[in-house]
Amino acid sequence: MQDTKQVKLAWLAGFIDADGSVNAQIIPRDDYILKYQVRVSLTVSQSTKRHHILLYMQKLLGKGTIRKRNNSMSEFCVVGATQVKLSLESILPYLELKKPQAKLVLEIIQKLPYTKDANTLLHACVLTDKIGMLTDGKKREITSQEVRTTLQALGHDV
Repeated sequence: MQDTKQVKLAWLAGFIDADGSVNAQIIPRDDYILKYQVRVSLTVSQSTKRHHILLYMQKLLGKGTIRKRNNSMSEFCVVGATQVKLSLESILPYLELKKPQAKLVLEIIQKLPYTKDANTLLHACVLTDKIGMLTDGKKREITSQEVRTTLQALGHDV
């Protein structure tokens, strides 16, 4: 018989494959020298009637936050490199549909400590664009090309 924890993580991976989001975003930051940061996240939304499912996910991973939105939906979200890395590593063997996004997010996370370097930041942004091509989510407002233009305007050779 399989280990119960593995079965639960496989269930969670299936849920994320179907209803979740493994994502990275380019965020403008006026207070940053290079003017941008890359934020990684793992998110699942459900009707607030099924809020208990999100509570179970949070307990299973031991991280993340849950909020009730104003549209009768609740959202479980894990944000930040360390927390997302630990979460994705625990479910990666069981992911099917979102495995490519998860691998890209893990690759981005490896770069995040070094994104004070313009070329490293730009590479993380290019990987973020690749995640955007794999998802059916809303159109990205900021792309790596915008970051490149800004970095060049700041005098960086990228």
